[in-house]
Amino acid sequence: MKVAIGQDSHRIDYTNTDKKLLLGGVEFDENFSIVANSDGDVVLHAITNAISGITCKNILGKVSDEMCKTGITNSEEYLKEALKYLDNKIIHLSISIECKTPKISPKVEEMRKNIARILKINENCIGITATSGEELTEFGKGNGISVFACITVE
Repeated sequence: MKVAIGQDSHRIDYTNTDKKLLLGGVEFDENFSIVANSDGDVVLHAITNAISGITCKNILGKVSDEMCKTGITNSEEYLKEALKYLDNKIIHLSISIECKTPKISPKVEEMRKNIARILKINENCIGITATSGEELTEFGKGNGISVFACITVE
């Protein structure tokens, strides 16, 4: 058994409403976007980083930057690249999101289904929690979104 934690965070841009907000590969109907070279899906980025913690093959950074240069900005593709190096069976994935906005709970089931599809695991192996952070951090104040992902494999 192995366990790894992945984290990612991005700033919110309230002036750019042209870019769609994606979390866990699911579109949220918001009037802001995430500051990123890619689509900025912080949930998929945190999962990718957790898998990198297991495989010791860092995808976000040099590999994803190269993919971005060729026009690949879909974070699902970065996650799929990380999965190429994972020889272990995913037992469980826990995702914790901190943000003031958007409200996560209405989209949790859709996010679980989409992440399960990408990872090719049962959605019952994926837990997603969210907190506003009570405005104690920049994320809780609405300035960004932070995500931690903890993956267990055997």
